[in-house]
Amino acid sequence: MNKRALAGLGLLLGLGWNTARPAAAQAPLDSLDGLTGKLLRYEQRGPHEKLFLHLDRPVYLSGETLWFKIYAADGTRARPLAMSSVAYVEVLDADHQPVLQTKVALQKGSGQGSLALPTALAAGSYTVRAYTSWMKNFSPEAYFHRPITVINTLSASGASARDSATSYDAQFFPEGGHLVRGIRSRVAFKITDKAGRGVAAEGKVLNQGGAVVATFRTLRFGMGHFDFTPAAGPDTYTATITLGPKRVLTRPLPAPAEQGYVLRLDDTGPDQLTLTVNASGAPAETLALLAHSRQQVALATREPLRNGQAVFVINKSALLDGVSHLTLFNADRKPVCERLYFRAPQQLLAITGRADKAQYGTRDKVSVQVATAALPAAEASNLSMAVYRLDSLTTTPGPGIDRYLWLTSDLQGTVENPDYYFTATGPEAAEATDNLLLTQGWSRFRWEDVLAAPKPFEFLAEPYGPVIQAQVLRAGTRQPQAGISTYLASPSRIVDLSVAASNAQGIVRFEPNRFSGPHDIVLQTDPGQDSTSLLTVLSPFSGRYATGPRPAFGITPRFQQDYARRHFQAQVQNVFAGKYRNRYAAERVDSLAFFGKPDETYLLDKFTRFKVMEEVLREYVPGVVVRIRKDGFHLLVVDRINKAVLSENPMVLLDGVPVFNINKIMAFNPLKIRKLDVLDGRYFHGPAVYNGIVSFTTYKGDLEGFPLDPRVLVQEYEGVQRQREFYAPRYDTPEAAKSRLPDLRNLLYWNPDINLTGPTAKTLDFYTGDQAGRYLVVLQGLATNGLAGSRSFVLDVKPAL
Repeated sequence: MNKRALAGLGLLLGLGWNTARPAAAQAPLDSLDGLTGKLLRYEQRGPHEKLFLHLDRPVYLSGETLWFKIYAADGTRARPLAMSSVAYVEVLDADHQPVLQTKVALQKGSGQGSLALPTALAAGSYTVRAYTSWMKNFSPEAYFHRPITVINTLSASGASARDSATSYDAQFFPEGGHLVRGIRSRVAFKITDKAGRGVAAEGKVLNQGGAVVATFRTLRFGMGHFDFTPAAGPDTYTATITLGPKRVLTRPLPAPAEQGYVLRLDDTGPDQLTLTVNASGAPAETLALLAHSRQQVALATREPLRNGQAVFVINKSALLDGVSHLTLFNADRKPVCERLYFRAPQQLLAITGRADKAQYGTRDKVSVQVATAALPAAEASNLSMAVYRLDSLTTTPGPGIDRYLWLTSDLQGTVENPDYYFTATGPEAAEATDNLLLTQGWSRFRWEDVLAAPKPFEFLAEPYGPVIQAQVLRAGTRQPQAGISTYLASPSRIVDLSVAASNAQGIVRFEPNRFSGPHDIVLQTDPGQDSTSLLTVLSPFSGRYATGPRPAFGITPRFQQDYARRHFQAQVQNVFAGKYRNRYAAERVDSLAFFGKPDETYLLDKFTRFKVMEEVLREYVPGVVVRIRKDGFHLLVVDRINKAVLSENPMVLLDGVPVFNINKIMAFNPLKIRKLDVLDGRYFHGPAVYNGIVSFTTYKGDLEGFPLDPRVLVQEYEGVQRQREFYAPRYDTPEAAKSRLPDLRNLLYWNPDINLTGPTAKTLDFYTGDQAGRYLVVLQGLATNGLAGSRSFVLDVKPAL
């Protein structure tokens, strides 16, 4: 195993997981007959990784650029996590199908990127989702999701505002997971429109005979709950929901079980929760309760089930910040019920942002002082900041990173107004929070996986860059081929070759050292070992999608003037500033070949040029011996250390691409070759051993028309995206301020990489444009100690007099 593989293994197994955990210390490692130990070992095997994307704004026009900052965090403790070096970002349409895909490099737990929205992109509601290769091992519900709106002012959308309100959905959730006949149960409900927004409604529950057994009414965000007792026998229950004078929904309730467990969680004191378990048909047994947050154990306890009831009293202070899962296990240690509880985090990253003026004029300088108050001097924080114009088309901005890491990422589906659950107080807020947790429970893992014998994860982390995967199949039968050495190269003047052997599923994995932007990749096997296999490059993007409501979109006639105004602004910006859209930051390039410094290097322009490759090698390259046998030419490298000629052909490369047919390279025009490198001696390269290396490099690095074998797979493949530079004009001179070029920017400022140390402040400068109005400043940030926070405020820009 090479050093990189060993380091990757250590990354997955360790990664700081020996950090002391005061809360977890309340539960012995193997309490509850080993349940806690299995969960902790599962956490160590499968680190919990979360991504959060700060998008520059919520609404875009087709043709504009979407900018984003990626925060990668340890899902257990919310600290920046440098586990993955690549994030996969997609834009999904209303049918959950990708319309844009990209790969973004991550460094030290953060990254930045952009997506140019095509001018032909249809108007509608889309979802931006992001994940890493490691996250593909778990449910797609755990990926980051954020809705955005795209308006195409160049074509009709075909949608109207009325279309978004023509259907509703109603769901019912028994507390703990089950209804059991003869046991009183609390049932939560959620009633939403087509876009997933809660709506006001009232309803009643009818039994099979039509009698009303319960009534209910929605509270905040279309949620609420009611109590009722399913009767013994074959009775079924149906809810009739009234949304208005002419809108009535009918939905069945979950079918009650004949026997089982029902739990109920009640807030019974300032620092006390009471969880009551009622069971039907269960013998006297000892039940186990495990409270855990993000795979971190907080509480493990037992209570006997007597006369069909058990009561657990829980101190709120024993639970961890964020969403806690209260999982109930029977005597066989099988999970039978689960309930969620939310404890708002005790401390967040306090971000302060203050503008230097109360209001600004057009083309005026804005100075914003940013700091992280109360952050210890030893801790650092990384922030991002966007400033965009507020208008009638701007929808509610997305949640802050603190709301995401501590609440919404641990719940299934869409959470309306996450800020409410962090800021609201009183009995109404407590009931709304409880209704949310009753209706949107979800766990990143399955208990079956935790309790079963450990199995290898299908997808590996990518700590060193994007991993390119391909499959080797037998021609005709398309059966996987194991143990086949496969080579990956991308034609270039920088020589970088990867080699891997296929596993039992025929999968080969390559880790190119440098791979950004689009490239042609060349994939092949050694014809001396295999000459019939079929090669297929596998997509690195996830093919699984989270369930949820279809995003709704509608064109509102009363906003027609706003659409026209935004269209005009976008077209003006495209004409006068379009040339700045695709400026990219310079990349640092390592020109050293994968084999390091060669033993011999020949720049052929410094020698007399011959028109035959054989003459070039015989005249100028003493380290390579040319032999002619029955099957044609052979090249043999002279082992410099042992002073002997190696008996087999070396690895011959042309612009980094392996050439196994020596006759072809000898027939190639040497006048197209700029440089020749030779490695004198055997070279160990992953599973392969080369009898020296002879590397030819052309002037352009594009093979110069060299005829590849028909078996070779050549395919365009895109690595991590190059970093596009954000452009904003500066009016710091009288001449610039008087420029006649219009400035109708909707996005004034975007800075994805603001680094602060402790409470130190930093001043950020930018300039307003020609549009008066109100501009929203949004700051997001994550500190090295796991504190996350967000902050927003408004700038007023007045028109010029």
